[in-house]
Amino acid sequence: MPLLFIGIDPNTGDHESPTVWVHQEKQELVFQGWKPDAELEAECATFEVSGHAQGIPDHEAVIRIPARMVPMIREACDAVERAAVIH
Repeated sequence: MPLLFIGIDPNTGDHESPTVWVHQEKQELVFQGWKPDAELEAECATFEVSGHAQGIPDHEAVIRIPARMVPMIREACDAVERAAVIH
C-alpha cells in the first residue's frame, strides 16, 4: 500500500479532519486540510517571489493545516527521506 497514514489533527471533531500521509512510491507528502477563505487565497495568489509564477494554477490548491500538526509533518518528512535513501 503506497499511502502511509501519519496522523490526524488531535483536535478533530465530527466535521474536521486535517490529515497527513506519505505516498511512499511517489515520495510525496499528502495533506488534507481546510480550504482557505477568499481573502487568504487571494493573498497567496498575489504572492511574488523570483522564479514563482503569480497565481494558483488550476491543478494546485492552497490548504490550511493547524500548527499543532507540525510534529506529524516532521514525521512525514522523515518517512519520505527514509524512502528516498532506500530507493
